[in-house]
Amino acid sequence: MRRLIAGILALLMMAGYAMADAPQAPDYVLEGYDGDSTGVTWETNLFFTRMQERTGISFQFSQARNETEWKERKTAILEGKNLPDVLFKADLTPAETRKMYEGGVIIDLKPYLEENAPDLWALLQEHPDWLEAITLPDGAIAALPAFNNMQNNDAMWINTRWLERMGLDTPATAEELTEVLRAFKTKDPNGNRSADEVPLTFIGMWELRFLGHAFGIIDNDYYVSVKDGKVVSSLTTEENRAFLSWLHQLWDEDLLDHNGFTTTDSLRQITDENKTIPYGMMMNATPLNVVPSSALDQFRLLLPLEYEGKQVYRDLAGSVIRGTFAITSACKDPAELVRWVNFLYTEEGARLAQYGEEGTEYSFTENGTWEWNEDLSTIAQITLPSNTISFGLPAPGIAAEEFQKKYVEDTTRETVEQMAELKKYSVLPYPYVYLSDEDAAAIAALQADIMGYAEEAMACFVTGDLELNDENWNTFCETVRAKGLEDEISIWQKYVSNGAD
Repeated sequence: MRRLIAGILALLMMAGYAMADAPQAPDYVLEGYDGDSTGVTWETNLFFTRMQERTGISFQFSQARNETEWKERKTAILEGKNLPDVLFKADLTPAETRKMYEGGVIIDLKPYLEENAPDLWALLQEHPDWLEAITLPDGAIAALPAFNNMQNNDAMWINTRWLERMGLDTPATAEELTEVLRAFKTKDPNGNRSADEVPLTFIGMWELRFLGHAFGIIDNDYYVSVKDGKVVSSLTTEENRAFLSWLHQLWDEDLLDHNGFTTTDSLRQITDENKTIPYGMMMNATPLNVVPSSALDQFRLLLPLEYEGKQVYRDLAGSVIRGTFAITSACKDPAELVRWVNFLYTEEGARLAQYGEEGTEYSFTENGTWEWNEDLSTIAQITLPSNTISFGLPAPGIAAEEFQKKYVEDTTRETVEQMAELKKYSVLPYPYVYLSDEDAAAIAALQADIMGYAEEAMACFVTGDLELNDENWNTFCETVRAKGLEDEISIWQKYVSNGAD
């Protein structure tokens, strides 16, 4: 009998060891989108391993690899098919967020935030506009955002080396900028004795419209903004006419890039570090899209030009990126996942997600700056895709602003600081809202008609293919009105009237 009992105990102990050695089933299913181009594979990415070490939470991953796949999967999720526990890097549009919540697919996270996400909740209390941006009309918070005060804008970058070489001050108004561009055109500022200078390079009417701030224009892509609680459009205003007239003057004097309406970043980009830089000023998110890194120190962000004694600039996307994280109705413990994601809204969590771990991926120097522990090529091609989730779609959390400003390399650090400075002057033309399906469809139809005509007509005014005289201007104004500009303004006004401003 003793032998029998001992044998049974031995078998139980062996079974126990076998069970201990067997891999544990993941706690939750995490689904979302990181495309093949990012080089990120969630199953092997060190970020999730490090998060599991901190929180004890493990995931089974379902990673969409291309945009079409993820769009189709979001449609299936909306229909309640094979729900995961959490949507991560979800790229949910406001309409998708609202529909998934109203359909019972994703849940209201607001009841969980104050207790389980104290860092996120503190940010929302500090920034009521951020809270409003992610809150559905019925008061629910169905998806969590990314917050990024350092978000790239389409900015003005001016060649300060040329300014210094010619003894010119930094321009502060449209008139002063015109004079600077004239000098760039005629005085051989790059010193190669060839008339190859392009005073101001841009791509399309979309980029040129960011210069409209010099005439008080900060409309969004729908040509609307909010002033004193009223939705307005600059399209038919005298300010827009004056702006277009100024652009035509620049074009006529060959101060604007005459390839600007036909080129792309890849075509105008200079990759040869030994090539003479031909650009005096560029419209872009960063000079690195146009010139090599060796020329980065030539360009400095030009702060907004003055208009009627004020400096104001269009904020392209604001600080809130909605729809990055949601928890579905299939999740057994939403509070635990809210606690997990809260870490990403801390400075430490942001660094882990975007840069890795101190001592492994990067280190601080004696003077308080930080540097990568490997060469930049290895960091970009191997380290960041393998150890962080910084590539691809925005993840929930915050941008590590102060950390970015402490990078060891002077030029890069100064560029980040300049972008932060521009943010102080930037205004979001229209607040974040959640449109109804009916209004969204109506605006989409109106906008397609208005934009197609307006962008082409304005470009023709700039190039002179269409003379900017009274007759043509009146025709332009009448046409955009006939295409429904006032109707579109009325729709946008409904949401401002409901308290969106």
